[in-house]
Amino acid sequence: MMAVSEPQLLREPPPFSRDRAVHLWIGVKALSDAGDAIWSIALAWTAVQITSPAIAGLIVAAGTLPRAVILLFGGVLADRANARHVMMLFNVLRIGVLIAVAVWVLFSSPSVIVLLLAAIAFGACDAFYEPSAATIARQMVHTRDLPSYSALMQTASRLGTMGGAAIGGFLVAGTGMVGSASINALTFTVVVAFIAIWLRPRFALPRTEKESPLRGIRKGFVHLRTDPVTRTLVIALSGLNLAVGPAVGIGLALRAHDQGWGAAAVGIFEGLLGLGAALGAVSVARWRPRHEARAGFSALVVQGIAIAALGFGPSWSVAASCFVIGATAGYASVLLGSTFAATVDPMYLGRMSSITRLGDDVLMPLAMAVFGALASATALWVPFVAYGAAMTALMLIPLRNRAFRDLSVSHGG
Repeated sequence: MMAVSEPQLLREPPPFSRDRAVHLWIGVKALSDAGDAIWSIALAWTAVQITSPAIAGLIVAAGTLPRAVILLFGGVLADRANARHVMMLFNVLRIGVLIAVAVWVLFSSPSVIVLLLAAIAFGACDAFYEPSAATIARQMVHTRDLPSYSALMQTASRLGTMGGAAIGGFLVAGTGMVGSASINALTFTVVVAFIAIWLRPRFALPRTEKESPLRGIRKGFVHLRTDPVTRTLVIALSGLNLAVGPAVGIGLALRAHDQGWGAAAVGIFEGLLGLGAALGAVSVARWRPRHEARAGFSALVVQGIAIAALGFGPSWSVAASCFVIGATAGYASVLLGSTFAATVDPMYLGRMSSITRLGDDVLMPLAMAVFGALASATALWVPFVAYGAAMTALMLIPLRNRAFRDLSVSHGG
């Protein structure tokens, strides 16, 4: 595997098992994820109640369009600016969006245009926030600790999502969009306070020179073209959510609505996704495979089968499929995420992160809309099977390529 140099040391971190600053950051991030799960369920459920499945799919996916347009600029900013400052700024803007939605819905009924605007605003904030957030791991822990960091972060994140989802359905049923938006705004406030007061980098990532954003974007693609290992991994990671995103983002709400299971069932399904993902992430810390990328892509083959199974059976079988999807997602995301963070040149980490997300964001609105359209025009099980089969087929491609299979963080590939 390509050798990766450690970023410049600013101050020596304590042993990872006793690193309180990192552990607290992971806990704060998990709290924010719980708020996001509550908000996501409220958005999807409200959309399903007030409009058709196809329009509901567009609302849920609306945030991906502005994110796709802005994401590359966010990557350039992440490789040039102070990541903490960027993260604080755009979390403050997210808080403003959530408060605006809560106030609007408090005095009027939710409408398609309000939900669309909220989703679009969140997408624009994500485009600048996420590339900078993707660089924090390399600034906080040694490269050798990235799998442990990723496993703990994924576990806490999934538990947070599970907890938020477990109450999200009940919360939207009882308080509607006002309660859900207010809770998520509170969690973002905690994140901003923690970043401002306690989060301090230990490693200095090299910063790019000041230049036009378009030139910075071009340099990112030049690096992608000239670095075969990074190129292989970025291509492999691009588009992994195109099957599972619509299936759980809009599909679960459609199944619950079609079967009369209610909003609470969506919360339970989302909670099982989070529980499975947490257990999948924890398993990496105890049983780390020799070749992380190979094991990660193999798990996603199983995930494709579970996606197809969401379209059939009673609520308990859908719940079981959600758990399998979560477990494979948690396991694979730890392995592939740590491999990515350890492999990419730190000077280009923000831009490579943005390019990786770009594949999803360019195609996700179409994937959501097609899922909703198939659900409207055919039997509801059809889009689940089609998307699950596509996922399985896509994951078999990197497994046949040795460059993908042998990528590794801790064993030298």
